[in-house]
Amino acid sequence: MNVQGKVVIVTGAGGGIGEGIAKVLAKHSAKVVVSDIDATKGQAVTERIRADGGEAAFCAADVSKSSQMAALMDFAVQRFARLDVMVNNAGWTHRNKPVLEVTEAEYEKCFDINVRSIFLSTRHAIPVFQRFGGGSFINIASTAGIRPRPGLSWYNASKGAVITASKSLAAELGPMNIRVNCVNPVFNPDTGLSAEFAGGPLDEARRQKFLATIPLGRFSSAADVANAVLYLASDEAAFISGVCLEVDGARCV
Repeated sequence: MNVQGKVVIVTGAGGGIGEGIAKVLAKHSAKVVVSDIDATKGQAVTERIRADGGEAAFCAADVSKSSQMAALMDFAVQRFARLDVMVNNAGWTHRNKPVLEVTEAEYEKCFDINVRSIFLSTRHAIPVFQRFGGGSFINIASTAGIRPRPGLSWYNASKGAVITASKSLAAELGPMNIRVNCVNPVFNPDTGLSAEFAGGPLDEARRQKFLATIPLGRFSSAADVANAVLYLASDEAAFISGVCLEVDGARCV
C-alpha cells in the first residue's frame, strides 16, 4: 500500500489502536503527526517511531476543543508542509451499565470525544485539504454503531453518529476530492477502555462472553485496525469513499 510521503495526523495515538496505526503508517514511509491529550505517552510513541527509522512529530491536542484542533492542523502543515490524511482515532466510552445509571457528565464526555471531534476535525481540516487539492478522513467508529450491545447505549449511539456522518460527508466532500471512510473494529481486550466496555475487570468469563460472538475465534488487534487504515489512506484506495470497513472477525451478535 503506497502512503510514502503522505502527511497523516493520528489522534489518540499515545497507546492502543492509535499507536498501532501511527507505527504502521510510519513503517510504510508516511510522515506521521502523533497526537494525544497525554503528552508523555504521545511523545514516547513518537520516539519509538523515530527509533525504528520512521518520521514522526508529536502535537498534544484535546480533540473536543476547537482551538486545539485548529492548532493541530497548523502544526502538521508547519512541520511537514502539507496534510493528506486525518485519522480520527481518539475515543471514549461510558462504563457498560444500565442506561439510567449513565450520568449526564459521562454522556457528554462520550459525545464530545467521539462525535464533536469529528465535527471539529472536518471544520479545521477541510480548508487545509482544499489548499493541497484534496485529502482523506478516516474515522475509527465501531461495530457498536451497527450491532449495539446492551449497557453501552450512548457509546453505541455516538459511534452510530460517526458512521452516518462519515457517509454523509463522503457524499458532500467528494467534489472537493476529499474522501471519508470509517473503520469499525470489534472488541479489543488490550485497549485502555476494555474494562469499561466489559462493565468491570476483564476476567476470563467476560473475555469468553465477547469472544463467543466472533466467528474467527479471536479478538481484533491494533495491527488489524492499522492495516485497514493503511489501505484506506493509500493510493490504492483512491476511489474508495463512504465505506465502513468492518474489522470484526465476522462478529454475528
